[in-house]
Amino acid sequence: MTLVEVAPASVLAPNYHPLPVTLVDGLGSWVTDDAGRHYLDLLSGYSALNFGHRHPVLTAAAHAQIDKLTLTSRAFDHELLEPFAARLAALIGPLVAGPPMVLPMNTGAEAVETAIKAARKWGYDVKGVPADRATILVADGNFHGRTTTIVSFSTDPDARRGFGPYTPGFRVVPYGSVEALRDAIDETTVAVLLEPIQGEQGVVVPPVDYLPGVRALCSEHDVLFIADEIQSGLGRTGTTLASELWGVKPDLVTLGKALGGGVLPVSAVVGRADVLGVLTAGTHGSTFGGNPLACAVGLAVVGLLETGELQARATTLGIEWGARLDALVDAGLLASSRRVGLWAGLDVAEGRGTGRQLCERLLARGVLAKDTHGSTIRLAPPLTISTEDLHLATDRLTDALR
Repeated sequence: MTLVEVAPASVLAPNYHPLPVTLVDGLGSWVTDDAGRHYLDLLSGYSALNFGHRHPVLTAAAHAQIDKLTLTSRAFDHELLEPFAARLAALIGPLVAGPPMVLPMNTGAEAVETAIKAARKWGYDVKGVPADRATILVADGNFHGRTTTIVSFSTDPDARRGFGPYTPGFRVVPYGSVEALRDAIDETTVAVLLEPIQGEQGVVVPPVDYLPGVRALCSEHDVLFIADEIQSGLGRTGTTLASELWGVKPDLVTLGKALGGGVLPVSAVVGRADVLGVLTAGTHGSTFGGNPLACAVGLAVVGLLETGELQARATTLGIEWGARLDALVDAGLLASSRRVGLWAGLDVAEGRGTGRQLCERLLARGVLAKDTHGSTIRLAPPLTISTEDLHLATDRLTDALR
């Protein structure tokens, strides 16, 4: 018998299952596919496009820099590295515990890996944890990326299964429980790593006393509180950082996604100088981290956030939007709705299909959204979306649910 090899439909590795649409153009809150159809983008690149597609300030900064200098590596300085670090530190510094320092990287997962390394080294060099015994507490339902270290403490079977052996040094506790954290902390604990709001899990908001309790516990036990604000930060929740909603100041904050404005990957760890200062020359690095093009765009992003106008707009629009989403719950079209600023997690009511099926119905109505965990979809419109477009998208959501 002769076996006939069948060529795959695509040479791309099948690690994504995208909706059946091919995008070719975007401007503001709208994108266009290869057939000329227009869609409202309510995913915003998982918050990487907080300022919409091709924001003129961001594209102008990128165009200007790309004609000058794009990469030096960190073997040499360039004229934008210190200004970017200074402006980002001025924006985020008042929101963290202690005088700030900035360590620029590229992707969000790299920022998380950097924070993990800094916390461990601080634990050994400063706190005095015995060598190779440092532990970091994390929450179930977490999403911090998909590197081998990060999936080692993921509780998502799809992200974790099949990628062992797993990196030791992490303890998973229930999200939202201060008591569980208290029971898990011991003399080897160097950090608690949490998302203030769990985005991938479906925009899960913790109890009101959770983050203040985490901060108090960390201070009591000389443990670092690391807030992963890669999805929740930079205006998405109506504040510069989501942790501000609870009046909490983390020791370290990881930033990414929106820091690059949807133009290119830019990430950073911002936090206590006495912690990030343990990463001396040779202990950590990145060829592209803090490159001139990234700094040019990052500076423009910081400039958009410095006035606070976009944060205030997300708060105001979000309240109006939230009332409409709650009405869909009251009408029985949604099982539940969670919203902070311009960020929502919607659970589809029983009998109205899966989250994926709802996203497909939205696609047919000219709205882009993404499902997660079966019956849940996430919505994250650009912070620049017009009131009219937000209502139009909600009208189409209502129609798709009916």
